[in-house]
Amino acid sequence: MIMARNAGAKLTIGHDPLCALDSRIAFFEEMSTSLSPEHWVDLYADLLIAYAQKRVPERDVARDLVQDTFITAMRTKESFRGEVSEKNWLFLILKSRILDHYKKKTELLASALTDEDDDNSFFNEKGHWLKDRLPQDWSTDKMVRNTEFLEVFERCRQALKEVQRAVFTMKYVDEEETQTICKELNIISSNYWVLAHRAKLSLRQCLEKNWFNA
Repeated sequence: MIMARNAGAKLTIGHDPLCALDSRIAFFEEMSTSLSPEHWVDLYADLLIAYAQKRVPERDVARDLVQDTFITAMRTKESFRGEVSEKNWLFLILKSRILDHYKKKTELLASALTDEDDDNSFFNEKGHWLKDRLPQDWSTDKMVRNTEFLEVFERCRQALKEVQRAVFTMKYVDEEETQTICKELNIISSNYWVLAHRAKLSLRQCLEKNWFNA
């Protein structure tokens, strides 16, 4: 199994494991433009899994995507030209695998777009805000520096419906352009705006319930 770690592997550079890992990555990337598959799991597995889990909340799915990334990299290693670092090359493959995962969920798109309950919980039949759903004034000056808030925000983001989460993550986490998102997910711009709008509404509701009114 590619994902199996070497039982005797130890980090010996410095006292901080993260610093040691960064040093090892830099060492192997500076040695040459060739690949070192035998070191991929030790150097990159945790980083890749953490990246995948930000975009696919199920840990088993995230690990499968990383496993598939290593398998794809092994199959296509002859195409590596050193134009990007080994680490970045693996991340590019993982990003492609994540997009493939999103595209496999396209059967959920129709229900995500036609589920009027997403809007009915916020607006009346005339499209006006329900009184008890009016947006509250948020004090945002300290939120981004508050670890507890960020943890709540992440739980709320992960709780979004899958297609909404994909759109929101690509736009506001990966900072992709709207046109790119539509192309990658094979959706039209009007679908994008509906999904992004509903994702933000659901996030607001979740944050008000679990943070501002908790």
